[in-house]
This record gives sequence, structure tokens and C-alpha cells, in this order.
Amino acid sequence: MKFDQPATALNPIDRGRVIGIPHDRIDGPAKVTGSAPYAYERHDVAPNAAYGCIIGSAIAKGRIASIDTRAAEGAPGVLAVVTHANAGKLGKGQMNTAHLLGGPAIEHFDQALALVVADTFERARDAASLVRIDYAPEKGRFDLAVEKDKAGVSKGTPDTKAGDFEGAFAKAAVKIDQRYTTPDQSHAMLEPHATTAAWQGDKLTLWTANQMIAWGVGEVATTLGIPKENVRLISPYIGGGFGAKLFLRADALMAALGAKAAGRPVKVALARHQIPNNTTHRPATIQRIRLGADRNGVIDAIGHEVWSGDLPGGGAETAAQQTRLLYGGANRMTRHRLAVLDLPEGNAMRAPGEAVGLLALEVAMDELAEACNVDPVELRIRNDVQYDPEAGPQRPFSSRKFVECLRTGAENFGWSKRNPRPGQVRDGHWLVGMGVASAFRNNLTMASGARVGIDSRGHVTVETDMTDIGTGSYTVIAQTAAEMMGVALDAVTVRLGDSSFPASAGSGGQWGANSATAGVYAACMTLRAKIAEVAGFPADQAVFEDGFVRLGNQSRQLGQVAGRAGLWVEDKIEFGDLDERYAQATFGAHFAEVGVDIDTGEVRVRRMGGAFAAGRILNPKSARSQVIGAMTMGVGAALMEELTVDARFGYFVNHDMAEYHVPVHADIPEQSVIFIDELDEKSSPMKAKGVGELGICGAGAAVANAIYNACGIRLRDYPLTIDKLLRAAPGSAIA
Repeated sequence: MKFDQPATALNPIDRGRVIGIPHDRIDGPAKVTGSAPYAYERHDVAPNAAYGCIIGSAIAKGRIASIDTRAAEGAPGVLAVVTHANAGKLGKGQMNTAHLLGGPAIEHFDQALALVVADTFERARDAASLVRIDYAPEKGRFDLAVEKDKAGVSKGTPDTKAGDFEGAFAKAAVKIDQRYTTPDQSHAMLEPHATTAAWQGDKLTLWTANQMIAWGVGEVATTLGIPKENVRLISPYIGGGFGAKLFLRADALMAALGAKAAGRPVKVALARHQIPNNTTHRPATIQRIRLGADRNGVIDAIGHEVWSGDLPGGGAETAAQQTRLLYGGANRMTRHRLAVLDLPEGNAMRAPGEAVGLLALEVAMDELAEACNVDPVELRIRNDVQYDPEAGPQRPFSSRKFVECLRTGAENFGWSKRNPRPGQVRDGHWLVGMGVASAFRNNLTMASGARVGIDSRGHVTVETDMTDIGTGSYTVIAQTAAEMMGVALDAVTVRLGDSSFPASAGSGGQWGANSATAGVYAACMTLRAKIAEVAGFPADQAVFEDGFVRLGNQSRQLGQVAGRAGLWVEDKIEFGDLDERYAQATFGAHFAEVGVDIDTGEVRVRRMGGAFAAGRILNPKSARSQVIGAMTMGVGAALMEELTVDARFGYFVNHDMAEYHVPVHADIPEQSVIFIDELDEKSSPMKAKGVGELGICGAGAAVANAIYNACGIRLRDYPLTIDKLLRAAPGSAIA
């Protein structure tokens, strides 16, 4: 099915009997009882599996001078030791910046250099300590601030401009020109990268934690130099990813190599301390934002420049992308610059670009509001624009309820009670403040396929390689099939995460639910037509409800039409150029209330609220959970998350959950989420958009702005830790 025209009002999904209704996750019982196995737990598929332990590089840049594996190979229980010397010729997938198996060249700290395989994990780990590697280190580049001036234009991220930014900014009545920084961040998902690998002849099966199955198959095949049809990836349950599992990582490759060398299945899991340095992270940024406005706060000039770093061949953190579309202003400019760093790979982390870009932009907007003496909510409303401000009115937004988000969120949060003067509200020894920030995330769609069948009982089965990374894919896909086929939700079985199923959109970029359900929609439309044909009804007039297909006063049970053999179809959704003709995005408004301890500078988030517009909300219950989780990550970005770089040796020092701090239950109080009623008929036949990443976008800036309102201290370098507040405290409301 090609989606190249807006969805009509006659769309079967619009009945709203199952779609759009809050439902418990159908995989919930399996998750909470522990019967939903993750990749490393698949003992049933490989009962004789051996265990692999990865040895990572102890230097960040240089070469292996020598590697001695003899002691390890002779250790008890050891079955194989894999290094670059015996792994055979390996390629490199397009989606990996560094080689997943290093040697003799070393590209970053903790790059996998060897795998020791043994009959138990303990023996593999102990034998790994016997491998001796001598290095020839080289001087590396590890400090973004030092390398910033050498940065060049990032591939695929051209500069953008409209009008005369420099001239308009010079003439503006009110100017904001500030620098903001965000640190390197780790995904910190619950399940580590893990894979169980098994070969049958020249066929490889990987039970792995991977968000994008079809991409993974291609990358495995390219790296190993084998045909794609010889690779099968299975990933039905994933314990979180946030982008860290979008692409092939060392656990999968090393498990495959280890299984080949040992002649039996092999399990490989990265230890928690290996994840930040061995896999990927969100890169640090330095951002300069300039806003020029009239004295009423109406922007005429808006410029956003971003510097980030990555390994050679990597890409920039696109932190200015929301600035291209969020606010009006005739004169505009964005620039991204990429410095070459020898740190571990930088890549996608929940809402890449916008998550850190809005940490800067939305603080700058707060500063502009103060400079113009305009309420921060009103300032954002005054700069709303209903079309792509770079392209002009000829490219309107497909839907944009940004102002409704601001007004509804402000009313629900009690924004009118906010004292605009910083440092004026006290609750005992706490200074209390409120902050607001906009939420924005581009709406992306991907081609997605599915296979749908119905049996003689009228039971519907959906098969697609779509993944569930804790987002509720099983449930929204089941809801889609139930709505389209006119059956109850418990009459649908959903099978996910297997590359033998039709290729889906996968889970990433906030495109997963909207695209994957659109693919199921397409397959269900094909199945409806087939059922109608068998029943002798015109497909465009047949009604599917309550387990029947009906035409006027005629009806037949779906199971009866399917017959003993059942009916199966396969189809996919392909998207046309509607995203080029219309700007497509999701919007929201974050509100936060914080307390700042007047003596210690400790910050406590007291409550958060948000209103969001993201098309049809397929399952409000799971969508709310997604937004709350994202808001929680926003608190982490604001107050505590930072991978600390040792610029002498080129690695992240705090590489475990004891030292890389993320919010816990005690950090997160009341969070309210409101979804604005919206249908976007230009986004997909589901009239939905993504929502899983929108909630992180702007959340941290709302906290930062609330801190300023509480105590009068404006911090621009994240995370906003106590030491930074205390250093800036003289002259503020903090004693």
C-alpha cells in the first residue's frame, strides 16, 4: 500500500472501538513474571551453549604490538580464543563508525580485541585475564573544547539559512547571545547488550537485543561476508535500548565468531562497565544561540550553532534541527560542526538532536522572555508559526497544536500562580520556582510490512519483525489488527522480532508505533479484501465487526470464511512525499516546579506536568508511560547525567551505575501528562505520530528554568549540579 494522499474520513481505523482506548500491555504478565526471555536467557534454544568474555582495549588510540593468547588457550574449560589474527577477513557495516573487532589498529578505548570462549562464564572470565596484550599507544584527541576550532562541516548536516541573520541580529532591539554545553551521556538501559549465537552449517542464528532487525541482518551479513539469507536475527523482547541497540554491536559479532570457533552456541553479554566505552553514547555539545527580537519578544533573527565530536567517519549531534522549525523569524541560520575525537562512538540516543538542542534553545527563550519582560508561555505563543519558517507558507505543518499544548499545560499546572521575580517564593528552607519549556520532535515514518492471517476460529495472527523495547509494540499492533478485522483484542496473537517475518520499521527515531501499525493496517486491508472476496461481498462495502463480515442484512463468521486452511496475506506500507509537502512534527509544553535548598543548593523536582500533541494516541495508557519515562530522562539530563572524560587517556571514567547517576524513584514526584486531541491525516493511515521521544525534548530545560525562577541562578552548562549552583551563589537568593 502506498500512502501518498491524506487518509480519508472513511478510514476503518477511525471507529475507535479498540484503537485509542487505554489497554494494559498484553505482554505485561510475561514481563512481570519473568517468562519473557531476553537474549541471554534463551537457554531453551541453546542448552549446550558456551560462554564468551570480551577483552577490551586498555588504550584509546594506537596499535597492538603483540598479543599472547597461549596461557588462556591452555586454561581449564577454554574452547577458543578469537582475535583479529584468527577471525578471518571481516567487513564493516555502514552503520558502525569503528570496527567491532579491533586490531591491529585500535580506534577507541575498550574496543573489543579478543573473545575467550569457555564451558562456563567464570572460566571464560578467568582465562581472559591470562591474555597478554602489548600496545603501541598514539596521541589521541579527547577534548571537544580543545578540538572545537578544528571542526568541519558534518556529512549529511548542511548549514541552513533564510533571510539575513547577521544583519537582522545586529539591528534587533533585544539580543540574546549565549553559550550552552551538554556532556556525553550514556543510554543506561536495564538490559545490557547480549547475544546467543548458533551456527547450523553456514546458517547463523542470533538471539540478540536489537531494535532494528532488518538493519541488523544486513550489517551481520556485511561484516561476516556471508549472504543475508544465511542470517536470522530473533529479538522478541528487549530490556530497553534508547538507541544503543539500533545497530550491530560487539556482543553480536563476537558471539558469532566465538560460536564458529568453538563449534557450539556461544553466549556473550557486555558487563555494565563495558557499555559506555565499548558501545555508543550521546555526544557532548557546545552550542551558541543568538536570538534577536523586538521589545514585545517577537523574534526576527534566530541562529543556532552546534559543535560536537565523533570518531573519524562519524556524524554530528544535530542539536539545531528543532530550531529550524519550532519558532518563527524571517532571518535564520543553523550550523553544525563536527570535531574528530578518539573517544568511543557517538550515536543515536533517545531524541538525538532535539533532546540536547532544546536544553539550550529553551533556556535561551527563557532568557529572552525575561529581557523583554514577557511571560515565558506568552513569548512562545507570540512566536508560533503554522508553516516551515525556512521554506515559507508553501510548506505548512500537517498539524500543529503547539499553542494548545502551551495553554492547556499552563492552566493544568497552575502557571498563573508563578511569581515571575526569581527568589521570591519560599517553603521553609526551600526556594521554590516554576519553569516552562517547549517540546518538539520531528515526525518520521519508515516503510513497514506485516503478515496477517485468520484461522477457522476467527483468531487473527500478526507476524512482523517489529521489536518491542519496552514501548508496548505488541499491544498497539494487536489493537490495530483487532480494530481493522472487527474482532476482540484477545482474539489477536502478535509475533514480533524475528527476521523470518516481514521487515518492519523497527523501533527507533519515534517512528516505530506509527509506521509499524500502518504496515499492519495495510496487511489487514488486504486480508479484508480477500475475506470479502471469499464471502462474495464487495470489499469496499463489507463491514467487519464482532467477528463477522457483513453486507446489509447478510453476515458470515470470519472463521467460517477462513475455512480449515485459514487465510494469510502479506503487505506493507510505503510512504510517498507528504512529508516533503507538509512539515510534520510533534509538539508539547513541559512545566516543572523545583525546590532549591537555601543552605546547600540541593535541587529537588517537586512536580512536573506536560501537554502533548502527537496525532492519534494509539494507546493512551502506554503512551503516558512512554512520556513519563522520557520526562524522567529529562530530569537526569538536567541534574545528574554526565559521562566524565579522562582527557589524558581518552575514556569515560564513570562507566557503571554507581558513578553514572540517573534518576531513581525518590527523584521523581508527581508527573501529569495530557494529550491534546489531534488526528494527522497526512502522517499515516493511522493518523498518528510518534510520542516516545517527545517527552524528553525540553523536559530538562523546564527544570533549568525553574531553578532560575527559584533562586535567580542561571546555569548554562549541564548537568546543573550542586557545585555549579554554589559557585554561582554569591549575590543570589542562596545564602
